[in-house]
Amino acid sequence: MSMGAVDRLPQEAEAAEARGAGAGRARWYVVGGGTLVVVALLAYLLGGGSGNGEGAAPRPSATPTPSATLTVPQVFKRVEPSVVVIRAGRSLGTGVIAADDGTILTAHHVVTDADDVALTFADGTEAKATVVSSNPRLDIATLRPAELPEIVVPATLGGAAAEGSPVVSIGNPLGLTHSVSTGVVSGLNRTSGDGDLRGLIQFDASVNPGSSGGPLLDARGLVIGIVVSIADPGGDDAFAGIAFAVPIGAALGGDDGDGPPADGPQI
Repeated sequence: MSMGAVDRLPQEAEAAEARGAGAGRARWYVVGGGTLVVVALLAYLLGGGSGNGEGAAPRPSATPTPSATLTVPQVFKRVEPSVVVIRAGRSLGTGVIAADDGTILTAHHVVTDADDVALTFADGTEAKATVVSSNPRLDIATLRPAELPEIVVPATLGGAAAEGSPVVSIGNPLGLTHSVSTGVVSGLNRTSGDGDLRGLIQFDASVNPGSSGGPLLDARGLVIGIVVSIADPGGDDAFAGIAFAVPIGAALGGDDGDGPPADGPQI
């Protein structure tokens, strides 16, 4: 979100104002709004589903889009309140609050076929959730909590991924809740599994089982992707330095994905 620049008045006008000419100052601002559906449409129209996360629309919130590069502790402090622990049957995963109404983005495989989805918010609030949409082909799902914490803190969605740019991942690997790891974007438009899941962001920040559905963040604290899988050459679900995330534009504005679930190691 940008602030409109106000041109400096000529010296004569400033002098007149100083003499009490009554010229007031105008402060311009824009407040974001709407629902996750509107954000999804904007992200899709702006090309966010192109595979690199470019053009993803900001979240529907009054919080300005960050413009300055942050330190890793600052990124964690900004986004950690938006990160959710998800338990669905025997599955453990991560989610991120994506809208002011508490809608949560996560990975489809975290909640698939689960009869009961339980959430734990960053402040300790516990709630049940229902799956309101699911895209097996993109491995993305959205959840609606039955209850919300007293203060809902959505993450800021958007931003572009570029090879070599720093990224931060926050998740619950192996049950170690709200773990933070860092790395870089290793590649764009990657394909995992048998090719059903394409246009992925490849990165090397450490993720493991339990990290799925968590946010991949850029250096400004923007969610640029949703973590979905790792490369697993040893077949032991151990991190080998290659992980994948669905770009946020695709996660919000992709197609309905009626095809079979994407193949490949999931975490």
